[in-house]
Amino acid sequence: MAKQSIFGRIAQLAKANINALLDQAEDPQKMLDQMVRDYTNNIAEAESAIAQTIGNLRMMQEDHAEDIKAAQDWGNKALAASRKADEFRASGDTADAEKFDNLAKVAIQRQMSSENEAKAAEPTIATQSEVVDRLKTGLEQMKGKLNELTAKRNELVARSKTAAAQSQVNDALRSVDIMDPTSEVSRFEEKVRREEAKVRGQQELAASSLDAQFNQLEDLGEQTEIEARLAALKQGTSPAALGSGAGTASATGASTSVEEADLDKL
Repeated sequence: MAKQSIFGRIAQLAKANINALLDQAEDPQKMLDQMVRDYTNNIAEAESAIAQTIGNLRMMQEDHAEDIKAAQDWGNKALAASRKADEFRASGDTADAEKFDNLAKVAIQRQMSSENEAKAAEPTIATQSEVVDRLKTGLEQMKGKLNELTAKRNELVARSKTAAAQSQVNDALRSVDIMDPTSEVSRFEEKVRREEAKVRGQQELAASSLDAQFNQLEDLGEQTEIEARLAALKQGTSPAALGSGAGTASATGASTSVEEADLDKL
């Protein structure tokens, strides 16, 4: 059961789709780190289990080889005993001939026993050899996956660091980009423009107010001249004596046409 469990785990890990697992991970780097640790630990356990399996297989193979050698040795002994029995029988020594025939029979029995043991071990040896080969292949695949994981992790870490550095550079560039409306320089420039616009507005407003004051002064001067001429008329003085205001009166002739019409009626 232990061997089967190890083999199943090796097969599962060797067939793992790393990219698919990474796509499902919330934090790929942490998952890769954990997978590297798991693969490393599983490889260590697998190596220990495979080493034990290989050791057991080698012991069975050695026992099998010893059984075969023992069968050959007992076969040689049986042959030697049989020939010796024939020699004694040829010389008329029936007792010794029978003795060596019995020894030959014992050797043959030992030979058959060794052959049976060797033959019985062969299926198990074949099965274990296949298991060991599969375990070795799976272990190599696991090591390949571990190398792939390590390379993938290193690549992602390097790319993450590069992206972070690039992001910092981009942030620094944005902070000094005068065309960037979110930059400090752009905001300061906009503030200065608003202040300049405010000053221009104040200047325009002040100019308008000054023009109005001058217009008021002109109206006041005209009214003063009118009052002066009226007073002169009442005193019997000719309006022509007030020639200094003639230009002003002509400038306002169009605006007082109604008043002149009323005067004509007098």
